[in-house]
Amino acid sequence: MSEEIQLRRLVIKSYHITEVEFGEENTVSIDGKITINKSILKELIESEPLIENIDIQIIKPGDHDRFTNTIMDIVPISTKVLGKIGEGITHTLTGAYVMLTGVDVDGIQTAEFGSSEGNLAEQLKLNRPGTPGDKDFIISFDVTLASGQGQVRPGPTAAHRACDKFCDEFRAKLKKFNGNKCSERHEFYDKVRPGKKKVVIIKQVAGQGAMYDTQLFSHNPSSMEGGRSIIDMGNVPMIVSPNEYRDGALRCMC
Repeated sequence: MSEEIQLRRLVIKSYHITEVEFGEENTVSIDGKITINKSILKELIESEPLIENIDIQIIKPGDHDRFTNTIMDIVPISTKVLGKIGEGITHTLTGAYVMLTGVDVDGIQTAEFGSSEGNLAEQLKLNRPGTPGDKDFIISFDVTLASGQGQVRPGPTAAHRACDKFCDEFRAKLKKFNGNKCSERHEFYDKVRPGKKKVVIIKQVAGQGAMYDTQLFSHNPSSMEGGRSIIDMGNVPMIVSPNEYRDGALRCMC
């Protein structure tokens, strides 16, 4: 029987965040501190005609007894250092995540079949795959869209683009971190085992429109730039390797 064949190698290096606060610039340091400056919001609003306002709040661990607009996504801050999605080297932050929320100027929540506004402690389940832990910081990126734009596709897409540009501020710094100073390091391999059973996992993703969309194969993990909408691709089946999935090839937009 033939030996297994290694197709792709993915190395994910994580850097843990222990402090998030407002400061003079948007940056992240290798010693675990994020600073946020709201001056970027003016530029983001001007770049997206469908967005009326954006607010950023820092939610500290345990401070979840507060109101939130509809949660559109939880976004990890990650960047490719070498290679493309699914291979090479990725740097990612742990301990802090971006939460994208949305509403329109009339107070109508950004939703199509149901909204998730309310008390954050009740609407967000912590310590689950894809959600922050109870000891993590949450950077709330709250978008107010123009009237009626929260229930049609262009509005939520604009909100995701603006959030992605905000995350790019930190990705640029994270990309330059010394790989030897990461807090965790994990290696993953896509392998072919000749003669063994072939296993396929089928994942159904959103592709109905409005905020029910899925972005695939962006330039950076869980990002927007360079990716394509499953709707624009005709909702056809796509083959995603295990390492592409691990590396954030899919961005949920619901």
